[in-house]
Amino acid sequence: MTQLFTPSAPDRLRVDIWSDVACPWCYIGKRRFEQALTAFPHRDQVEVIWHAFELDPGAPAEHPLTMRDALAKKYGRTAEDAQGMMDHVTRTAAGEGLEYHFGRARLGNTFQAHQLIHHAAQHGKQDAMKERLLRAYMSDGDLVSDLDTLVRLAQEVGLDGAEVRAALLDGRHAHAVRQDEAQAQALGISGVPFFVLGGKYGVSGAQDPQTLLGALNQVWQETHPAPLQMLGTETPADGCEDGQCAVPDRA
Repeated sequence: MTQLFTPSAPDRLRVDIWSDVACPWCYIGKRRFEQALTAFPHRDQVEVIWHAFELDPGAPAEHPLTMRDALAKKYGRTAEDAQGMMDHVTRTAAGEGLEYHFGRARLGNTFQAHQLIHHAAQHGKQDAMKERLLRAYMSDGDLVSDLDTLVRLAQEVGLDGAEVRAALLDGRHAHAVRQDEAQAQALGISGVPFFVLGGKYGVSGAQDPQTLLGALNQVWQETHPAPLQMLGTETPADGCEDGQCAVPDRA
């Protein structure tokens, strides 16, 4: 973990997470973080904020390649090697209770999907929207750059479809997405998922739940020191308070 910036508020622990809905490890990381939170004693005082990160900001609305062929091209590997990579991630996801179906995945730009997550945050549904978009991409084969698809997914988590459509058409959350990405660049974040705990420490990658729990405990202890515990005594002892040192008469 590397120290980053300002600590959390005294009564809260803020966790900022940068990720992309087109990132298989980000969904796995989300599930592992949720497991860590379940075991964290102060979980009710944790505030999670999702931030945008585009792995391929120049991607077209819909990529003509399958995920297997796109991976092979990106890493200069054979189609068989790419399939092996997909199979490995699929098995890892299954261990976290997730079903990945890369064969039906539709690759495309995620800029509007990130805008939708920001819109959902204004209505207290950011985490639910993030979850639904990840499942849409990794499991359902939905094209998350398609406006009608995004409106439907938003309605599924309880958002107003007409309002979502208007927000995505006028791009009112586009600047917030760019701010997320600029902050990620300023922090030196080059891969996701990336967790910033308490504004103080960064954790990179889809770490296992125990590692994430250890990070939560460490940051909580450093930013929320335990109050001083007083040892009881039967009789009071002399001391100085408020700039005065009274000498009691015990005659």
